Amino acid sequence: MRIKDLTRKLTISGAIVCALGAATVGLAPAVQASSMLKTGLKVFVIPKNLGNSYFTTADSVGSGGAEAALKALGETYAETSGTDDTPADQLPVIKADIAKGANALIISATDPTALCPTLNAAIKSGIAVVTYDSDAPTCRSMFINQATPQGIGDIEVDILAAEVHDTGQIAVVSASVDDTNQNTWIGYMKQELKKYPKMSLVKVVYGNDDTATSTTVTEGLLSEFPDLKGIISPTTVGIAAAAAVLDTAKYRGKIQLTGLATPDEMKKYVADGTVQKFALWNPANLGFLAAYAAVELASHAITNAAGQSFTAGKLGKFTVGSDATVLLGQPYVFDKANVNKFNF
Repeated sequence: MRIKDLTRKLTISGAIVCALGAATVGLAPAVQASSMLKTGLKVFVIPKNLGNSYFTTADSVGSGGAEAALKALGETYAETSGTDDTPADQLPVIKADIAKGANALIISATDPTALCPTLNAAIKSGIAVVTYDSDAPTCRSMFINQATPQGIGDIEVDILAAEVHDTGQIAVVSASVDDTNQNTWIGYMKQELKKYPKMSLVKVVYGNDDTATSTTVTEGLLSEFPDLKGIISPTTVGIAAAAAVLDTAKYRGKIQLTGLATPDEMKKYVADGTVQKFALWNPANLGFLAAYAAVELASHAITNAAGQSFTAGKLGKFTVGSDATVLLGQPYVFDKANVNKFNF
């Protein structure tokens, strides 16, 4: 599938909105919160790690993320996490938040199972546990999925395939080796690559959502594979680090780069030709939706049963799907023609 087809597929009625939602473009009217929702709930938002611009966008009031929703709903909010994208950093924070009397936890899981004893104990004690961005399927009340895993994996491969003319060696710069969402997306990337027999995935490396580490592993790829034609980085930290490495006369335009990124991080690299296209959803909308879901669950206004529905303020109505999952929308492709229309 070419990018022209992808863009058509991801466009709704000719608008360039798609998964970016009303928070960016301002189309959907605000909707009153249910009178069944409690106020004063203690809600803790736990990203994979602090200092990560993606989660800053997803969680902060300034971007219209989780904090904005929780403040509007009258809840008590705190963003807490470690500095590294590891269960060892995240677990003590989760335990501390539970001890502080949390009514709800909104967490991007650094591991699908390592957090489960603690999270299952939280659920058993009556705490609503909502995962967002990265799931822990066996130990949460609900998962807010930014897009379908297959859609995310497919679109990144299809973008890069068009840019390298369906031929050559490619690599992936991921976050950590245990990240649920990264590994799921990479699995779908491998399936999608079967459509392009002249492209070969030579290596997956891990930057641990750390700029310095992501820079080092990207440089390692360039050294190990001198014929490398393209890189996919399905993490905002990784793609920004990889772009900085490729932003030289030696590599710019010769090694293609795509993945998942926020527009503000990529504008410079799109303008100078280091990056042609990349994809994402609106992380602020993801956080906003996760906050509403957490409050709905903690208020017992809904359960996590399939078919339950709720209204997430300005984003409108959502329905709980199978496996207690709520889908934000489909990924969207950014390029030179549209990237400057967005600020997040």
